[in-house]
Amino acid sequence: MTYRFHHLHLICKDLENMIDFFTDALGARLVERKQFGGANGAALDLNGTGISLRVEKKDEVITGDASQARYGFDHIGLQVEDLQKAMQELTPKGVEFLSEPIDLEDQTIVFFKGPEKITIELLQLK
Repeated sequence: MTYRFHHLHLICKDLENMIDFFTDALGARLVERKQFGGANGAALDLNGTGISLRVEKKDEVITGDASQARYGFDHIGLQVEDLQKAMQELTPKGVEFLSEPIDLEDQTIVFFKGPEKITIELLQLK
């Protein structure tokens, strides 16, 4: 059996803001608006990676947010060809980076907070 990453599914408070961030800041394409179990949502394509977004379902209780470390989801990692250029493109769009780029043996990385406090890592392979 071969397993391959297919999509990421995020539950969000503000669907429109999350769609705008992924399309405007990161260049994703809005594929369609749809329902996920009765909740409003959207399907996006980020250069071949599916991103599903939805708001809470009726009578669903959502606890916590992405502001604290917890078991399970930690961050989204996005590979870029030119880390400095990506940072220069995202800064005017309101992205605030959590640190300066970190140079590792095989890659350079930097983290920032996206909408609703999700952590996103940009990485450039060497």
